[in-house]
Amino acid sequence: MLVAGCAGTGTPGTGAGAGAGTTLPSTSVPAPVPARVFCERTARSTANALPEVRGTGRGAEVWGLMFAPLPFSAGREVKIVWRMTGEGPLRVTAALPDGTAARLTWGPEAHGGSTWHRPGQEWGTGFVFPKPGCWEITLTRDRGSGTVWLPVR
Repeated sequence: MLVAGCAGTGTPGTGAGAGAGTTLPSTSVPAPVPARVFCERTARSTANALPEVRGTGRGAEVWGLMFAPLPFSAGREVKIVWRMTGEGPLRVTAALPDGTAARLTWGPEAHGGSTWHRPGQEWGTGFVFPKPGCWEITLTRDRGSGTVWLPVR
């Protein structure tokens, strides 16, 4: 049998009674932010009558041009063109917070150029999102990475 106890006189979490100059670490954990909030915060606009999104980059700038209206329809293939700064080949994955992965049907395919002007090199991808939700798209290069959140109904 294990018995534990505490005989301190201080206030919990303040470190009082724990010894001179000692502060106990806080045990509070911030509440997770629901994925839908990220979908709502995704910066959207229209370029050449197609919806575009700006992602959050880490050492890179990330843009996506959607070849279907947002939110996407679950189960249907959608073409997305990406522009991303950085160095190296592009790797793209898409997942829901529960771990469900989208199917990358083709790409990333490097594009030689287009009429869509955003910073970085350009690639095309095809995805099928199997169910509704707020999908996290993760883009990585040897130097630089980024995230875009996309709604699917």
